[in-house]
Amino acid sequence: MDMTQERPPSYRTSSARKGILSLVPEAAREIRGRRRLIRYLSQAELKKKGTDTFFGNVWWVLDPLLQMAVYVLLVTVIFARSQPAYPLFIFAAILPWKWFTTITTDSIASVSGQDKLIKQLQFPKIVLPAATMITGVTEFAFGLIPLGGMLLLMYPDRIHITLLWIPVIAAVQFTFSFGFGLILAGLNVFFRDVGNLARHVLRLWFYLSPALYGEDTVLSLGKSHPTIEHVMMLNPFYAILNSYRNVVYYGTPPDFVGLGIVMGGSLVLLVFATVIFKRLEPAFAKIL
Repeated sequence: MDMTQERPPSYRTSSARKGILSLVPEAAREIRGRRRLIRYLSQAELKKKGTDTFFGNVWWVLDPLLQMAVYVLLVTVIFARSQPAYPLFIFAAILPWKWFTTITTDSIASVSGQDKLIKQLQFPKIVLPAATMITGVTEFAFGLIPLGGMLLLMYPDRIHITLLWIPVIAAVQFTFSFGFGLILAGLNVFFRDVGNLARHVLRLWFYLSPALYGEDTVLSLGKSHPTIEHVMMLNPFYAILNSYRNVVYYGTPPDFVGLGIVMGGSLVLLVFATVIFKRLEPAFAKIL
């Protein structure tokens, strides 16, 4: 594919500072108008990841299973804590968390890692993190394969109609992840320490999210440490991971109230992130 064909007929520079209300619609038009380029970049990234390792994209099936095995050993054997069907209990949270951490990490380098392309061509840079997000959706779909296998082979009694809510929960997570990744992608061009800092933040974030433990543990903790409980409930992944676990493990509807609040906040975050990214975009080529 000749990406020079994706160059707009008259590329507008950002020498004239645009208003906030015009930046968000402009970004939406750029993403919609560069669908072919986004698809091409996403396919190229999937192909690159598939050829860099022996197992390729099969790692999206193996990796969450291996993580699950480690935590099952840690919690059920070493800490001797019992939880019915614990592999499914933890996998329902590990899979979406892996999706979030992967696209966050990839988004950070999505712009700074394409310095040659940015210097050679004039195109809306927002397509770069957008392509990363689409790649992440495809990889998450790969991860649903072992989840389906676990349900069919190990826990057929936990197959419920509530599984149909997974795309709705994923849409909320995608919106939040897009806004979060967009900010980091823009900032990383100017501050290369963003990637190093993000690794530590994501590790702490994981343990503050109900992945290894459930909602009951948080509520129990709140009896002696109510402040900690309130802080943990402010975590957007409190509602997201609990909702995944509800529909996969418990066979109950997702936390609609929590998801609604997260979705509203995510839309605000996405608008804010888009404005920040578009404000920083004119300086990308100079910095890189």
